[in-house]
Amino acid sequence: MTQQDLNWADPVMRAGFVGRGLIYVVIAILASFAIWRGGTPEGTTAALEAIETEPWGIALLLLIALGLLSYAVWRGVAAVWDLEDYGSDGKGMVARAGQLVTAVIHVGLAFAAIIVLIGSGNGEGSSIAKGTAWLMSVPFGRILVGLVGAVLIGAGGYYIHKGLTRKYMQELKATGATLRLQPALTAGVVAQGVVIAVIGFLFILAAWRSNPDEAGGLGAAFDWLREQMFGTWLVSALAAGLLAFALFCFVNAVYRIIPKLRDDTIETLGERVLSGARSAAQSIR
Repeated sequence: MTQQDLNWADPVMRAGFVGRGLIYVVIAILASFAIWRGGTPEGTTAALEAIETEPWGIALLLLIALGLLSYAVWRGVAAVWDLEDYGSDGKGMVARAGQLVTAVIHVGLAFAAIIVLIGSGNGEGSSIAKGTAWLMSVPFGRILVGLVGAVLIGAGGYYIHKGLTRKYMQELKATGATLRLQPALTAGVVAQGVVIAVIGFLFILAAWRSNPDEAGGLGAAFDWLREQMFGTWLVSALAAGLLAFALFCFVNAVYRIIPKLRDDTIETLGERVLSGARSAAQSIR
């Protein structure tokens, strides 16, 4: 397809980041309230159910569901047509495969929002634990669960590296807002990496102990952190980090650049920061 044929992916991508940001805002706020009131921080499904009980809940759930579906479509399209310019070598194909996995995950999240929206939730426990239990029942299942955990830890490490090295700046337009928000954006990307890595660790723990209930998503990650020393502070810090990641999503919704559709006249945040650093270095000399 030509660039013009794929221009529709731009608004879909932006809608997707809005939906993704909204769900993280809700999760972070609910987790913060729960931990300081002596309750148990919950994950994505519980956050969606909490939204439904509010007067504005139906409209917000619908918005989140549409946003998550948009994000899933965006990741799938980006993978197939390589809109983020990863290439077709081994490293690029791994990155694009990761985009497809992300697309599938967000289809599942959107479906969860729709289930809550139509009132068909069954509240029968973690679907992740159930899926892990089934996987463990097949030949070499424990090894497969462990491999899932290892992949998640690798993905978490990628996010942490992306945040600390600020590689995400190459994906954002250079504006006054993105320049000012750099510290919060970095914290958000790193926090997302920590969450994914903790979830991966829990999968490995589940495989090691042959206990599928050890595996889980955000809710399980919050539970595990809460049980550690300074657990309340760890959960609070992670909730703050997820709030920063929600901000990262909203900033991407406005200022994200799609490499294959990029206008060459647009300066990236990374280019602006590098240019500023060079100017500062020259002025010192």
